[in-house]
Amino acid sequence: MKKMIYGLFFGDSITYGEYDGVFGGWVDILKRYALQKYNEGETNELILFNLGIGGETTEGLIKRIPYEMAARNSAEGNIIFIGYGANDLAIKNGIQMVDPEDFKRNILTAIQHAKQYSEDIYLVSILPFSKKVDGVVVASGKLRTNEEVIIYNQILKDIATENSLIYIDFYSAFLEDKEFLLSADGVHPNEKGYGMMAEIAIPVIEKYL
Repeated sequence: MKKMIYGLFFGDSITYGEYDGVFGGWVDILKRYALQKYNEGETNELILFNLGIGGETTEGLIKRIPYEMAARNSAEGNIIFIGYGANDLAIKNGIQMVDPEDFKRNILTAIQHAKQYSEDIYLVSILPFSKKVDGVVVASGKLRTNEEVIIYNQILKDIATENSLIYIDFYSAFLEDKEFLLSADGVHPNEKGYGMMAEIAIPVIEKYL
């Protein structure tokens, strides 16, 4: 019997799909893929919610995840994606927005909330930054470094291992071709980058179709 499964994608502007005027970002590509598969035949109905908010850190995540999860969950199953870090690690006015220790604590808190509704929780890696913005204060006043990306991604990997979750490694996929896969701002993917993220994530959602 077919099930109705919800997929909830929590994250920042990269989850939201900012700077992709072609596909609307990787989550929107997955949405269309799941709908197409359902319309074609005998799959479960997988309804995906893009809950990305531009500029959000894990501080925002832990405030809203209990309410978002309570408002959007399927009795037949839920998949939860958590993709944060690019804003947390940023330094603004000499202060890191969310330091590594608080980042770890916030992710663990979010997982506790998510586990009330699902065991299928995925942690999404932070992407590398273009060399033109690595260590540079950009127009928003934020300074980010690839060195910090490695530290924060390691936190996510460790949490995934310790809690039997799956880590989706977009970072490694981008590393070699980041200048080609990132948009002009050097932080967000372009449509090629978002397309590649969707390709990596499709086998993940296939398991639930």
